[in-house]
Amino acid sequence: MIGWLEAVILGLVQGLTEFLPISSSAHIRVVSAFAGWKDPGAAFTAVIQLGTEAAVLIYFRKEIWEIISTWTRSLFDKSLRAHWAARMGWYVIVGTLPIGILGLTLKDQIETSFRDLRLVGTTLIVFACVLWYADHTARNKLTLEKHLSFTHAVLYGFAQSLALIPGVSRSGGTVTAGLLLDYRREDAAKYSFLLAIPAVLASGLFELSEIGEGPAPAWGPTILATVISFVVGYLAVAWFLRYISTHRFTLFVIYRILLGVFVIFAVSVGWIPAQG
Repeated sequence: MIGWLEAVILGLVQGLTEFLPISSSAHIRVVSAFAGWKDPGAAFTAVIQLGTEAAVLIYFRKEIWEIISTWTRSLFDKSLRAHWAARMGWYVIVGTLPIGILGLTLKDQIETSFRDLRLVGTTLIVFACVLWYADHTARNKLTLEKHLSFTHAVLYGFAQSLALIPGVSRSGGTVTAGLLLDYRREDAAKYSFLLAIPAVLASGLFELSEIGEGPAPAWGPTILATVISFVVGYLAVAWFLRYISTHRFTLFVIYRILLGVFVIFAVSVGWIPAQG
């Protein structure tokens, strides 16, 4: 069972890493392993992500309200269907389908084999290289309002679905896809955050029934971790968007590679077990 101290630390980890392209689920898995704690599991990870997603809802509240209200009105008013906010509503829905379908299909693997630290370390390294390539070849010119299309939304969606494997990173996967499609770094990150809202909310609400049951953590520590992740996550998303407006992703690429190598080494020499 997760104690109060573990809840505080894991809430901090979730809030600090959810919006950075370094994989929050990988960090929760790795921190738990090095601390000698049991793997908190996919259910706990999904539920505390509701805290960081609440931070996104508040940070982007104006854009989100415009998207929801315009999309809803466009169902009855044809003149609004060409509006960027109405189109964005459809693109978020379409982009969410891949991770929703694959998440349900691969639920058992997500909770077991995908959490193997050898796989986590490998994906941290591999997708760091992909992010570096995308960041250094992207033309950094397209914007969401003018250029996002149905095809791009689907490609973003499949990139997001890769985050079902800890170590890939939801924001890392979708931002990388955006860069490869030549979107500006800020626009790629913004759509990454918007696209994650339905998937994270659905996953967290779906896993709520697991909390307090069987091996899953109790409600008290889970709620505490969720609240902490919200506060820290709000600060993290604000910092991240400012940072990438003037910097490349090189810092995150280096960090991912170093962490991935260290995790694989630690498992190989027996410092931490591969399975939780």
